[in-house]
Amino acid sequence: MEWLEKTTKWMMLIVGTCGLLVIYFGFFYLMFNGRSTAVIPWYILISPWICIYFGLKQRTQIEVIRWFMSKFSRKQP
Repeated sequence: MEWLEKTTKWMMLIVGTCGLLVIYFGFFYLMFNGRSTAVIPWYILISPWICIYFGLKQRTQIEVIRWFMSKFSRKQP
């Protein structure tokens, strides 16, 4: 079963990276051509990142969570 998990994570990384390229190139294409990007929902721009996150190793996922927590937590003087 370990090979299934590794294969699934690898596919998540590939799909997330391809989705990231397609969605963001399309977004910037529309933006630079002067067309409206208002029709693109915000969750479509985030979805490849979620796919990439779940394709990472568990240790790397924890490091990402810690990084976000350090960026968005209040720092006491």
